[in-house]
Amino acid sequence: MKAVRIHEFGDASNLRYEEIETPEPADDEVRVRIHAAGVNPADCKIRQGAPFPIDLPWIPGWDIAGVVDEVGMDVTEFEPGDEVYGILPFPGDGGAYAEAVAVSPTEGKLGQKPESLSFEAAAGVPMAGLTAWRSMQLTDLKPGQRVLIHAAAGGVGHFAVQFAKRRGAHVIGTASGSNEEYLRDLGVDEFVNYREERFEDAIEPVDVVIDAIGGGTFTRSLEITKEGGVIDNLPLNLTPEQEEAADEHGIRVERSDTLDREWLDEITKLLEDGTVAPTLDTVFPLAEAQQAHELSENGHLCGKIILETREGDGN
Repeated sequence: MKAVRIHEFGDASNLRYEEIETPEPADDEVRVRIHAAGVNPADCKIRQGAPFPIDLPWIPGWDIAGVVDEVGMDVTEFEPGDEVYGILPFPGDGGAYAEAVAVSPTEGKLGQKPESLSFEAAAGVPMAGLTAWRSMQLTDLKPGQRVLIHAAAGGVGHFAVQFAKRRGAHVIGTASGSNEEYLRDLGVDEFVNYREERFEDAIEPVDVVIDAIGGGTFTRSLEITKEGGVIDNLPLNLTPEQEEAADEHGIRVERSDTLDREWLDEITKLLEDGTVAPTLDTVFPLAEAQQAHELSENGHLCGKIILETREGDGN
């Protein structure tokens, strides 16, 4: 089968489209013939230099959508022919940038693919959708509260906007001006073009911040977060000085990389009834993973980047 791997850490040119052996599932695994894979910022960061031990060569990616074609003898929840989507064990070994993957349903987070979604759209949901859902849980966002969502047009951001509106919150989104109409349609109540104005000067104080950027954006967010408010720091990149500043402002900071399998079932229901929908920025063939990573690293996306992954002629 075809897969994209890195043999050394570095820039996107290290991604190689090559032939490897098709995996065979263990007794507690299923094999999924992947139709589409999502590209996430974590893929690029780990390609540059893993923050945790991984073995090379390495297949990037965690978001998948495809069809189960073989089931281990100990697996009862899936059958061959099931259309599935989900996230491979994270931060585990990755493996989504390939034509097939063997995965344990209990270690991964696999669910039945929503019938209303294409494989490409479904592959754009798992990591971004689950991360945004986790933000709702961690911040305990309530009806009527004001929430500021940074990078609101991005993968996590556009799901967070939809989940926050569903909770009855007053939603403020930051993005470039070209995404204002899109975010207005998605439901934001206030829009800040970060290229033309500083968000801390443009809006009134907020109860909750969902920060997918970190760094200076986190520090500036402290200025407009109410005392007793909460910031979900998605990049997990706070300095001791930033933690101290949050304490001084009386602001709770949430940081977590835990994604629960049960949340995917809740998201699936919302996808099926049309309450929530993924947005795709660009779909690339698997062989163009390098271009997909370059686009991801350039930022300014509207939704998710997807790799279209089809089974080859051989194994």
